[in-house]
Amino acid sequence: MKPILVIAALALAAVLGRPAPAAADLTFFLGMSPTPELRGTRGFAAGINMLVIGFEFDYSHTSEDTAGGAPSLRTGMLNGIIMTPTKTQLYLTAGGGFYREVLADDGKNGFGTNIGGGAKIPLLGPVNLRVDYRIYNLRGSARHKTPQRFYAGINFRF
Repeated sequence: MKPILVIAALALAAVLGRPAPAAADLTFFLGMSPTPELRGTRGFAAGINMLVIGFEFDYSHTSEDTAGGAPSLRTGMLNGIIMTPTKTQLYLTAGGGFYREVLADDGKNGFGTNIGGGAKIPLLGPVNLRVDYRIYNLRGSARHKTPQRFYAGINFRF
């Protein structure tokens, strides 16, 4: 193929082709953490998604159970996401960030990572039901190194 035809084809593709638009979303969730005792958790996530990849910031707070020896856990994680480009989006996520674990006024801070997955299921217009599961790996002197979290929440696309 002649170089002029290649250049013309690339120029035409650049003018007529459009990248997939990025979409942002916000999730508010409630859930539970079974590690080491069953406790409630709540939080939010805010992200930006391209066609099959995305990024999000996730904050969660799991309540303390002093009688059961289960510390409260606050996490702030930055995650990468790989998702299906379908109406119901299945996704896998992994990331890292900071945590704070507190039991009876004894607090520990550190860095942690998480992996997980879930689904964003369309409900009505830009509103989705989001279900998610995460496993954390807390570094440092955390009492429970691998807490888990299950949640369901309302996800808003914009």
